[in-house]
Order: sequence, then C-alpha cells, then structure tokens
Amino acid sequence: MSKGKLPRQLTTVMVDMYRTIGMTEAYEQFRTLQIWEQIVGETIAKITAVERLKDGDLYVKVRNPAWRMELNFRKKEIAARLNEAVGSEMIRTIIFR
Repeated sequence: MSKGKLPRQLTTVMVDMYRTIGMTEAYEQFRTLQIWEQIVGETIAKITAVERLKDGDLYVKVRNPAWRMELNFRKKEIAARLNEAVGSEMIRTIIFR
C-alpha cells in the first residue's frame, strides 16, 4: 500500500471548492440557514420557517403572532448566536414575518 495523503472530509473539500469558484458567501449563507434549529431550539424551529438570507437580513416566517412578538425581543441574541456559530458576521438583522 502506498503512502499518500489521508482522505479528507467532504465538508472540507466542499469549502475549498466554494472558495476556488468564488462562492464562499453563498456557502456561508447556506450554513447559516442549516443551523437555525440548532441555534433556536426545537420548539421555536417548529413554529418558524427560514425563508431567505439577503444582504445580511434573515427573513423568518412565524406561524403565531405571540411568538413573533417574543422572537422580535430576542432577535439580537439569536443573530449573535448564528454569527458565532458560522464564525462570521453573516446576519445583520432578523426580520420576523
């Protein structure tokens, strides 16, 4: 058996590919959307649906007006946790609708 490079994780290969083709920001946006449930928890994830991320604004649909009000009070905290999880200032503000 020849000694060569160790196999790399697919996520590492994908990050390198996105950097090479100039889509780093798109990949970071995708990652941000994917970790929504992990950041807000199962209860909030069930009553929300992330719609899109555009120019630093994260649009989230909320099924219940009472929850929408509660989440508006917590949006800075949620945005900070999302940004910390992805390692960059991807989310400027969250717009609950």
